[in-house]
Amino acid sequence: MSSVHKKRILIVDDERAIRRFLRIALDQNYSVIEAENGQEGLQLAASGRPDLVILDLGLPDMHGIEVLTRLREWTQIPVIIVSVRESDRDKVTALDAGADDYLTKPFSIEELFARIRAALRNHADFESQPIFKNGSLVIDLALRSVKVNDQPVALTPTEYEIIRVLVKNAGKVLTHSQLIMAVWTGNYEANSHLLRVNISNLRRKIESNPLLPCHILTEPGVGYRLQEIETKK
Repeated sequence: MSSVHKKRILIVDDERAIRRFLRIALDQNYSVIEAENGQEGLQLAASGRPDLVILDLGLPDMHGIEVLTRLREWTQIPVIIVSVRESDRDKVTALDAGADDYLTKPFSIEELFARIRAALRNHADFESQPIFKNGSLVIDLALRSVKVNDQPVALTPTEYEIIRVLVKNAGKVLTHSQLIMAVWTGNYEANSHLLRVNISNLRRKIESNPLLPCHILTEPGVGYRLQEIETKK
């Protein structure tokens, strides 16, 4: 791929070995720039205009969440967190602060590539509402239709709104609070049970095996992700 057409990725990580590993892995498909601390990362994000940021939380000069918060003051560039911190609390905090995804070290490079592709697709401006396809599942947001094996699936307004939000963020994990804020008004505690009930109902309607879902995946303690296979206009 010509470097002229390569997407630019900024890696912000204080571990030289990690930066080198990521550069080698990404270099054939992306143009890579590096920062070893948060301040340098913010400067390169402004001057280098990357298409995506891979951000570590444990930086020497500031917390990764502060870097993310400052980025979100002026840009919606996709940000993927990579961190050794694997607690649900860290993941939810990062995602609620505006991260597009969260990967726990160590991770496979194939998984990283998949998350990068999903984040870049989600960031692209769609001229029309997308048609989402994943195997037998087809969702046309323009027509407000959901089909499984070419058969229409009847959804309640709440179920449809949940699937609409998931489709618009296909491949991206959404926290419970993000989904609740997008679908309902009112407090988190009052609607968290409703979210679980509606997700369960959706799975019964669109999954071949609701107990082993392949479309709406659970990120334990964090939220849900709509598994992305193919999205087209």
